[in-house]
Amino acid sequence: MGHRVLVVDDDPTVSDVVRRYLLQDGCDVELAGDGADGLAAIAARRPDLVVLDLMMPGIDGLEVCRRIRRQLPDLPVIMLTALGEEADRVLGLEVGADDYVTKPFSPRELVLRIRSVLRRTAAHAPNPAAPLRLVDAELTVDTARRVADLNGAPLALTVREFDLLVHLMRHPGRAWSRAELLDKVWGWQFGDQSTVTVHVRRLREKIEPNPAEPSRIRTIWGVGYRYDPLDEETGR
Repeated sequence: MGHRVLVVDDDPTVSDVVRRYLLQDGCDVELAGDGADGLAAIAARRPDLVVLDLMMPGIDGLEVCRRIRRQLPDLPVIMLTALGEEADRVLGLEVGADDYVTKPFSPRELVLRIRSVLRRTAAHAPNPAAPLRLVDAELTVDTARRVADLNGAPLALTVREFDLLVHLMRHPGRAWSRAELLDKVWGWQFGDQSTVTVHVRRLREKIEPNPAEPSRIRTIWGVGYRYDPLDEETGR
């Protein structure tokens, strides 16, 4: 059986098109017509990924995403947003969406985005050249188990936040542009670079001693971001 994908959208035409494309891609698809039904479906049986419409009557997509993140921080969520509504896209990322696709969208593009996120969560053969355990002072990341701890307490990271943290920790002292991070972490050769900005902000709130004055993920003006380990010996 393929990956289980829950599509939460109040437009039956959109849901049906997405369902057919995902079925062709080998996924097991469940549909929910509103936010309440979507949350009930997740509670009944956790999917591998949620495709979530932003604008829905009742419980909208932002609130559904917030509730998902409180209970299941590592459940991948792709948000469907209206074309041209940049503020909505950024807000979707702020509440924890891993990716977004703007309406009207290509169903094929959505399937590719879903594949990209699911590949990150799937088990892969270890890369012998890459350390499985990353340590920087009180911050520890187990890449094989996809878990991170800070001061002995587990960190609630989304799929993209975890991938971004691993990528930065594996390349300490190296400055990355937003375009490069989109390519390396998201697998996008082009896209909205505010995606990176929002994820960096969210990650800083979770790992920095003082997010307002970050000491790990530093902003390099005119370039992008650089990871500077607090513990130089173990971080490198």
